[in-house]
Amino acid sequence: MESSELSELTADPIQKLGMSFYFDPLTAQRAQELGMNVFEFYGLGRGGVLGDVDVETVDRAFTFFHPRTMDFLFHRARAKADPVPTAQEHVLAAYAFADRTFGAVDVDVLADFGALARRVTSQAEPGHHLLATGYLQYPAPVSAVHAAYLGTILLRELRGGAHIDAVREVGLTPLEACYLQDDSVFKLHGYSDEDVPPVTPELAAKKIEAEQVTSQRMADYFAVLSSDERQRLADGTLAMFAALSEPVAVTS
Repeated sequence: MESSELSELTADPIQKLGMSFYFDPLTAQRAQELGMNVFEFYGLGRGGVLGDVDVETVDRAFTFFHPRTMDFLFHRARAKADPVPTAQEHVLAAYAFADRTFGAVDVDVLADFGALARRVTSQAEPGHHLLATGYLQYPAPVSAVHAAYLGTILLRELRGGAHIDAVREVGLTPLEACYLQDDSVFKLHGYSDEDVPPVTPELAAKKIEAEQVTSQRMADYFAVLSSDERQRLADGTLAMFAALSEPVAVTS
């Protein structure tokens, strides 16, 4: 499999896989047990992989949220809990989601995917893609299920970092990029109708260019793998993505 083909094939499945635990009902239950709501758990947990940093650093890592939303998701949430242990709890919630979901996926496929995803992410420049670097601090789990799911998070954050670079490179603002991505995502990220930018053909073309640049950057990262390894990464991605629709719990 070619790197460019893998980049296109995995883009949407990895995006969905890596975020599927965020607002899962049992993740929300764990948030309540820790004294937060699920949105605070998301902001403090995901942002906490950066360490005990200020909200401006987290805003730079997340990029596409309205600042007032980041204030709620991280700054005010930090009054309820420390970011670093919350991030560890958030990763454990991800593993718990994986245990509820990927029990029917071949364990060798999962182990292979986890190792390959980590290798791809590890060759990125340390500290350049802040969230990807943050998640790399967690050792590769012994459990193949956990390692594979952490791999989806790593690849999602790697592509997210590449997309941030691409958006800046083509001259889009984060607000414009977020709106052109999807209106519902725009509002979920804290924007309102008053924030909607004027959309011109030139602006739409920049968004298309940003997506193309992002895909090429991911293809460059996937080039570290052999053709056979890229096919195996694709197979693992598709197997886990299919399991989202028909989850099976791990039994041993």
